[in-house]
Amino acid sequence: MLYTSQRRSDMVRMGRQHVGGGRIKVVQLKTRAELWIPIHPRLAQAITAVPADHLEFLVTQYGRPFTANGFGNCFRDRCDKAGLKHCSAHGLRKAATRQMVELGLSNQLIKSITGHVTDPEVSHYAEAANQKLRADKAMAALIEWEIANPISGLAKNSDNHLQ
Repeated sequence: MLYTSQRRSDMVRMGRQHVGGGRIKVVQLKTRAELWIPIHPRLAQAITAVPADHLEFLVTQYGRPFTANGFGNCFRDRCDKAGLKHCSAHGLRKAATRQMVELGLSNQLIKSITGHVTDPEVSHYAEAANQKLRADKAMAALIEWEIANPISGLAKNSDNHLQ
């Protein structure tokens, strides 16, 4: 889920038949958006590790495909057993989106992976982006600009107590 940023309703339907040309095809259940997501190297390793005897990648202990709710419940149980009560399947979608925001990717690029339709939908996830990281990037950009423009900007206003 972390490397596709998809909903669990879409994850439980994915299988080898959706993989080709270094991408995984997703037709989202909720929005009907058709996405061709490049396969991250770690996702490629996970796909290779999954036995090829099932149509879907995610199956129950009985070899049957998960339902979205069944997968969510199983994920929740495993997180609880691992002492990760704050984690969830949906949290991986949120984390993947947050990471793309922290990398400074545009909403258009993020939507090409997540399948979100509108910018406000992406912004909902972006709110969770690391504030410290964004502040560091903003300050670094300001410092870089001031070095390139030593006589302008805040540097020339040092007498008016803006610092």
